[in-house]
Amino acid sequence: MSELVTGDAVVLELRPARLPSRALAAAIDLAVISCVFVLVSVVVGIASVTLDEAAVAAIGVALFLLVLIGGPIAVETLSHGRSLGKLACGLRVVRDDGGPIRFRHALVRGAMGAVEILMTFGVVASIASLVSARGRRLGDVFAGTLVVRERVTAKRSVAVPPPPPWLVGRFSQLDLSAVPDELWLAVRQYLTRMHQLDPGVGRSMAVRLADELVTRTGIAPPQGIPAAAFLAAVVHERQARDARRVFAGARGASSAAPGSAGGAAAGSAGGSAGPAGSVGFAAPAGAVAPAGAGESGAPAGVAGAGAEEPEERKGAGGSSAGFAPPG
Repeated sequence: MSELVTGDAVVLELRPARLPSRALAAAIDLAVISCVFVLVSVVVGIASVTLDEAAVAAIGVALFLLVLIGGPIAVETLSHGRSLGKLACGLRVVRDDGGPIRFRHALVRGAMGAVEILMTFGVVASIASLVSARGRRLGDVFAGTLVVRERVTAKRSVAVPPPPPWLVGRFSQLDLSAVPDELWLAVRQYLTRMHQLDPGVGRSMAVRLADELVTRTGIAPPQGIPAAAFLAAVVHERQARDARRVFAGARGASSAAPGSAGGAAAGSAGGSAGPAGSVGFAAPAGAVAPAGAGESGAPAGVAGAGAEEPEERKGAGGSSAGFAPPG
């Protein structure tokens, strides 16, 4: 595996392709391009019967350059590094920083490929790929590219750790509409990997991400709450809101179905139980109620059956910050 660090300090885990898979992909590409070259040569040969030998030789050189060299360059440029052989073998050509290649990269690879693959029958390319730590041939070295494996074993997704019980539901009044998806992704990646980081580095990253969230939401967390716990609680609140929207939409669709008795029953049950976000987010016994909670003592946004208030009353009855210090 090759770890590349981009300009944004993001580590890219790329799996370079080795010689066997690259040789198979090159063989498929050569077989296809040779068939095309033969067919085009036959058609052009029939059409140029009346020409002299010099014209026929010039046409042959032009066909060699256009089909055997220009063909792979055009294919890699238009497909962003995925020729037919690479597509069959699950490979792709990318830049050294992991980005898609452009015409200039494909041009250098194609020009060098004519020397190290066509003229030497692949001997130079094979030796260079074996010597290189990342399996690169000379065309990749000069073009600044790398052939990587696209089809790799998918890793099991790691769930975001839950927040402390006394923080569940305390951020129900936060306005999360201004938080971009890139920041949510960065927070999720930190929470899933924070136990693998150095403690000092992890704390500094948590503080930086928490400051960005505070900037986007406009409300700072209470004193004494660790930055990592604050991030976990805010992500938990967003997941709870997403779940409420999904379940509310499904319940509304089932109740709107004509002639469906089950849909009407589901709609009446949903009206008595309140928003559906309480599923899987119930607060443990003895949790401290936040400021602005209802008379029942249940935290805002987290309730048992029939205990959650409507959204209008939560927005009006809670505190402006929606936070309360831990008990």
